[in-house]
Order: sequence, then C-alpha cells, then structure tokens
Amino acid sequence: MKFFIDTANLADIQEAQDMGVLDGVTTNPSLMAKEGITGTANILAHYKKICNVVPGHISAEVIATDYKGIIEEGEKLAALHPQIVVKLPMIADGVKACKYFSDKGVKTNVTLVFSAGQALLAAKAGATYVSPFIGRLDDISTNGLGLISEIRLIYDNYGFETEILAASVRHVMHVIDCAKLGSDVMTGPLSAIKGLLKHPLTDSGLAKFLEDYKNGND
Repeated sequence: MKFFIDTANLADIQEAQDMGVLDGVTTNPSLMAKEGITGTANILAHYKKICNVVPGHISAEVIATDYKGIIEEGEKLAALHPQIVVKLPMIADGVKACKYFSDKGVKTNVTLVFSAGQALLAAKAGATYVSPFIGRLDDISTNGLGLISEIRLIYDNYGFETEILAASVRHVMHVIDCAKLGSDVMTGPLSAIKGLLKHPLTDSGLAKFLEDYKNGND
C-alpha cells in the first residue's frame, strides 16, 4: 500500500519523506489556508515546493465546479509539474472533466467520494485515483471501511485500473484496516504514519536492551 500524507505543511512532508516511506501528497484549499497560503499565485508556487520535496504524485485540487472552469484550472495545475495529479470533485462536470483529462493522459484524483456508485463512475471515466472519505463517513455513524471493501470488490470484478486512495484517514487502525482490505493508497496526517511505529513492547524491550548493555559495560 502506498503512503500519502494529507497536508500542505512542508515540515511534515519533509519528515515523512525522510522516514523513507512516503509515496505522495494530497492537499486542498483548506489545508493550504491552514498554513496561511492563500491566493492563486501562492498556492501554485507551494505545489511546486511540495514537488521538490517528494518525488511521487501530488494531488492539486481545482476550485471550479463548472466544466469549463474545471478544465481551465486543471490544465494550469497539470502544467505546473509532471508529478501533479488533478484533483476533481465527484459531480457530473467533475466526472466529465475526468474523462477529458484521462483521454489526454493527465492523471486525475476524483475526490469527495462517499458511495460505491460514485467510485464506479470515476473508474468508468478513467480516474487515476478515487478518494473515498472514510473518516467523514465514520463521523455520521456510517461504515467508512465498508465502502473501501465494496469498491475493492467492484474494481476487481471488472479489472479497473483506478487506484483506491483511502482519504480522511484519522488514526493508525484506519491505516491497518485499509491495508487489510486492499486499498491501494492511504492518505492521512503525519500522526497516523508515525503512530505505526508505536508499541509498548518495543519501548520496553529497547529500554531493557540498553539497560543490559550499560550494566555489562560498567
């Protein structure tokens, strides 16, 4: 499973990259604003900075919701860097734009997916990635992981090449469960990635090794 980090924070991106496990980045206007990055020129420049840190795919989101606007924004984003994946909303014009970009060989990520039917449409339109938001489904007492399982079954049934990018990942068990279910990618905060390191027996075992080493060398 590929590990993406969902942030616009360059320090977090660099830390995940330095761990040697990072495959890509997803971000959006809200995450940009959280880092104080506003205005089209600044946002576009920041995408380039992210591309300089991570060699994998970087999802860059369009703001427009009409077909013409989505195409114009998406083409500008795609022209920024070969690593850019154009992030499109799961709406009729977004699916239509997905088909347009896929026919031109431009990588796409269809986002805000909350049902298997939406994921099926995205795959039919040739999306590179589809992003089901499992955490947000959990928030409304719906089984987000169940959606990953449904999409995996449908894609395997028909040989779709669209990759399942589990989004809105909140914690370590989301990561583990997505891996069990066959999600191609997970994207979440740095805390979810670093949380995989933690186990009390690792900590206590290391402390014992160091104590024994010290006692043996006194």
